[in-house]
Amino acid sequence: MSETKVYIVGAGISGLIAAYELERAGISPVILEASDGVGGRVRTDDVNGFLLDRGFQVLLTAYPEAIRYLDYQELHLKTFAPGAVVMKPGNLFTIHDPLRQPSKVINMAFSPVGTLKDKIKIFLLTQSLKKKSEEEIFAEPSMSTLKFLQQYGFSEKIIENFFKPFFKGIFLEENLETSSRMFKFVFKMFGIGNAAVPELGMQAIPNQLSQKLQKTTIKLNTPVEKIEGNQIILKSGERILADKIIIATRPDLLLPQLSGQFKPDRKVINLYFSLEKSFMISPMIALVPYESFLSNNLVFMTDVSPAYSKEGKALLSVSVIKNVGVDDSLAKKIAIEMEALTGIKSEHFKWIKTYEIQEALPDLDDLQNSIPFSNTKIMDGVFLAGDYLLNGSINAAMTSGRKAAEACLYSLQNPH
Repeated sequence: MSETKVYIVGAGISGLIAAYELERAGISPVILEASDGVGGRVRTDDVNGFLLDRGFQVLLTAYPEAIRYLDYQELHLKTFAPGAVVMKPGNLFTIHDPLRQPSKVINMAFSPVGTLKDKIKIFLLTQSLKKKSEEEIFAEPSMSTLKFLQQYGFSEKIIENFFKPFFKGIFLEENLETSSRMFKFVFKMFGIGNAAVPELGMQAIPNQLSQKLQKTTIKLNTPVEKIEGNQIILKSGERILADKIIIATRPDLLLPQLSGQFKPDRKVINLYFSLEKSFMISPMIALVPYESFLSNNLVFMTDVSPAYSKEGKALLSVSVIKNVGVDDSLAKKIAIEMEALTGIKSEHFKWIKTYEIQEALPDLDDLQNSIPFSNTKIMDGVFLAGDYLLNGSINAAMTSGRKAAEACLYSLQNPH
C-alpha cells in the first residue's frame, strides 16, 4: 500500500491525525495546505515579542483523543487555575472548584455569584457527570444548554453571572442554544482535567503532530480549487490524480454538489493588549456578565505562561462574542471597558492586534461524540474529516481524522 496515492486536503488537527493513522498502516500520504503553516484554526503568531493565539483557545487535558495523540510533557503544558473570576465595575467575585480547592469551600459558600443551593448543585452535577462515559452523555436527550440549566434548578443569578459568560465564550453564541450534550461533555472535561495551553502557544499542538509524521509530504501554500471524482484541481490549475482523498477542511468549498449544505461558522473577535503587569491574582479566566459590555471574557496569557511575552510585560486577551464591526474604534472601546472594570486608565492598555475569526467554530444542530468510520465517506474514494462531523472541539477534530483514515484504509483493503 506504500505506492497508494492518498491526498489529504488541509493540515489542521484532523488532517494531521488522518496522516498519522495512514502512516501507521504503511501509507505515505500528501497533505495539501492552502496557508503557510500547519494547524488550521489552531495557530499562534509572534507579534512584537508576544505570542498571540488566533483566538483564545485552551486544551482540555481530559480530552480522550488528546491523551491518545499528544505528549503533554513535551508541550510543557501550563494550566489555568480551576474556577473563574466574575468581574463587575469596582468589584470581582471568584468561583472556585471545591473538589480541587477544599480550602476555598467557605469562600465559595458565601460568594455572591450565586446561591448556596447553586453551589451544591454544581457539586452534584460535577459528580454525576464524572460517573458517565462520553458515549452516555451524547446519548442523552438534547435540549438547549440554557433550558437544561434552568430545569436542573440553577438560579437566574448564577446563570447570568457564571454560566452565560463562561459558556458563551466556549460555544461562541450568546443565548446558550448549544445542545446540553455539549455542555455536559465540556463541563465533565473541566471537572476531571485542566484547561491548559502549551508553554509556547497553541501552535505547539499541531507542530508536535506534524513532527510525528515521518513519511508524509506536507505542501504548504497549495490551495485547492475543487475536487472532481478522484481528481484534485489546485488553484494554480494543476490537476492531481489520487487513489483516495480525505477532505480535512470545509467540503462545501471544494465539492460543488455540497454548496449551501452548511450553516455559516460561528465567529469571534479576539483583541490583545499589553500592560505593565497583570491585575489578576491567579491564572484564571475572567467573565464579564454585562449585556451592555462588548467584552465577554478576558485572561492574562502571561499569568498562565510567562513565555507568551518576551519582554516581561503582561499580555491580555479579550474575547468579543457580539456581532460588532471591527474598526479602529473597537480596541479603544474595549480599553474603556477595561478601565470601567479595573479602575486602570484606558491609555495603559496598549493594543497589539485584533483577530476577527470568521470560521471559529462549526454551527451544528446534531452533536455527537463519535460516528462509524463508514459515515465519513462522501463518495467513492473521497472521505471527510473535521470537527463539524461531531462537535466543535479539538477532541472531535482528532476523532474525525482517525475515523476518516479508518474508512480510507478499509476501502483500500476492500476495493469492491
